[in-house]
Amino acid sequence: MASFIAKQLVGKQLNAVKGAVGGGGDDKKDEDEKKTEDGEDLEVLEARREEEERRRERHRKAEEEREEVRAQIRKKYNIKKKETFSAMEDPNRAGQIGRKRKTPEELAAEARGESTEDDGGFLPGNMSEMQAKLTEGPGQLLSSAQEKCSVM
Repeated sequence: MASFIAKQLVGKQLNAVKGAVGGGGDDKKDEDEKKTEDGEDLEVLEARREEEERRRERHRKAEEEREEVRAQIRKKYNIKKKETFSAMEDPNRAGQIGRKRKTPEELAAEARGESTEDDGGFLPGNMSEMQAKLTEGPGQLLSSAQEKCSVM
């Protein structure tokens, strides 16, 4: 371990002396010209970019093949394709997780007890009307049955 550290310290000093004497300073300048701001070679960056393009193309082709297989299965078993309606509803929400947040106006209306939606289908407007309909229903059924049938 100690020998490694000693070699590192002495090696750096020897490289500095070589550069000052002129033994290898020209090679270093040529390499610096080929590097970008990040310190990487242009060739390496170009190779990475090309590899990324190839990878994306492979994934795109694989996804197309998968979609073809899915379509064949849906056709074979008469399965309807699910529609993703949440992304279609609001294009600004694409990729967001969770529900739509309420606006301050909606929160204030909710605090006052107002409702922005029509609650008529869920809660009856007048409970006494509903009670009357429920109680007279069986009576009407009984009277209509007695008219149609004669009791002996």
